[in-house]
Amino acid sequence: MKKSQAAVSNRRSLRRLSWSNYMKRYGTLYLLLLLPMAFFIVFRYLPMAYITMAFKQNNIIKPLFEVPWAKNNGMEWFIKAFKNRDFLFAIKNTITLNLLDLVVGFPAPILIALLLNELTHNGFKRVTQTIIYLPHFLSWIIISGLALRLLAPTDGLINILLAKVGIEPIPFLNKPNWWTGTYVALGIWKEAGWNTIIYLAAMTSISPELYEAAAVDGANRLRRIWHVTLPGLRSTIITLLIMNLGRILGSEFDRPYALSNKLVTSASNVISIFVYQNGIKGSQFSLTTAVGLFQSVIGVFFLLGANKLAKNFGERGVW
Repeated sequence: MKKSQAAVSNRRSLRRLSWSNYMKRYGTLYLLLLLPMAFFIVFRYLPMAYITMAFKQNNIIKPLFEVPWAKNNGMEWFIKAFKNRDFLFAIKNTITLNLLDLVVGFPAPILIALLLNELTHNGFKRVTQTIIYLPHFLSWIIISGLALRLLAPTDGLINILLAKVGIEPIPFLNKPNWWTGTYVALGIWKEAGWNTIIYLAAMTSISPELYEAAAVDGANRLRRIWHVTLPGLRSTIITLLIMNLGRILGSEFDRPYALSNKLVTSASNVISIFVYQNGIKGSQFSLTTAVGLFQSVIGVFFLLGANKLAKNFGERGVW
């Protein structure tokens, strides 16, 4: 009996000692985690209580728990949103622009990364990479100002050059179809270089022996890209594609708002602008909370569906 008690006490003391040693070794890291954890709790999780505004009457003066529930079993604002033509147009524009960004913009950094990876002159490669990812650091306000001056239909530099070769001025930012193409092109120019970094980093994990074996087997450069580089990037491509599909109904605010004007509102009014105009300007906070919640739920379903599809094709997915 005494031996068993002594053994139990020894195990407890060893546990205390190992825990003490563990905290001495990693305690500083836990202390460093306190600040980001506090940030996420205060600014990410506590505000989630206000999601219930989507199901309550529009009142930001009273405390949230005192505000009565909305009509139609709390679904008043969802019904009102889907009866609003501007909201339906905003959904259509958001999906259209995001799909174009996905179809046209998603392959762009992959192609740039493949081209950069094939360059043998390291100096030229570094300079090129620096130049193409510098636009990422410009705000959309700066880019919209540049676009307005360069693409103006009468005195813009691009149209002046086109006029000199006998081509009619192109309304890049004044007609909905041209505006959509310009919107997508500017997005690729701004972000493709930055996203290239991810693919270049993934390429470093591909074994050089695979390229050597492919070259011995007689594969030319294009064959090596197709059979070695792209399969090595497949998991990275799938992961980023899943994340982009999760944002298919999400929308930036600064990009369409900065590039928009009254002539192209039929193409530029996306959900984020609808929320701004109706929520902040129109003080319909419950309505726009309902719209934001709808966006988030649909985004989660897209994310889950894309992740499931990736697993069906034998990929790991996001989780």
